[in-house]
Amino acid sequence: MKNHLTVAALGIALIATPAFAQAPTPPMITVSGEGTVSVPPDLALVDGGVTSEAKTAREASEANNAAMAKVLAALKGAGIDDKDLQTSRLSLMPQYAQQNRQNGGPNVITGYRASNRVTVRVRDVKKVAATIDTLVTSGANEVGGINFVVTKASELLDDARNQAVADARRKAELYAKAAGVTLGAPISISEEGANAPPAPMMLRKAAADFASAPVAQGEETLRVNVSVSWEIKAKQ
Repeated sequence: MKNHLTVAALGIALIATPAFAQAPTPPMITVSGEGTVSVPPDLALVDGGVTSEAKTAREASEANNAAMAKVLAALKGAGIDDKDLQTSRLSLMPQYAQQNRQNGGPNVITGYRASNRVTVRVRDVKKVAATIDTLVTSGANEVGGINFVVTKASELLDDARNQAVADARRKAELYAKAAGVTLGAPISISEEGANAPPAPMMLRKAAADFASAPVAQGEETLRVNVSVSWEIKAKQ
């Protein structure tokens, strides 16, 4: 009886096996394609602030707070909304006598340095130079850099996506012709990358040098890469 049950179970297993078998992978060709589109940025991020030094921590903080208040008031007076002003760094650090440190002597505090930096979102990129001018003339003694940004990159990338798929098809047809096969329908399409590389413009000199500096926004290049697999068939 036991042998009959074993044979019956084996028969059921053999019958059920094809139901779980995977379909064979069809012959295919996989290639990548790239598409780009150049667009002007519609947002600029300007980094600037005030650094103050004094004998005591309190004096440095108070001087810095007063100076930064003037800068913020000037920016708001120039039309920058509160929502477009964000503190990016706030610090208060002691300053030491360099001679003692170089000679291996004890650390002697000679004063304190307070710093307050803010990131300004400029939604009209034509006003970047004017914003820098406002920063500097209102008392900012640090301007760290400018980042131009494309805010609607995903929508603008649609043209680049079409280009990327067309580029992949062109390559696939070339390879299929060289291999003596016919290109069939696409089996899979995946987007490997879609990006707008940042375009920082760093301002390293004294802030006063940039009070009337010309600023060129240029264009950003948005890029998409796709991987597409096509079924291939033997030529009839």
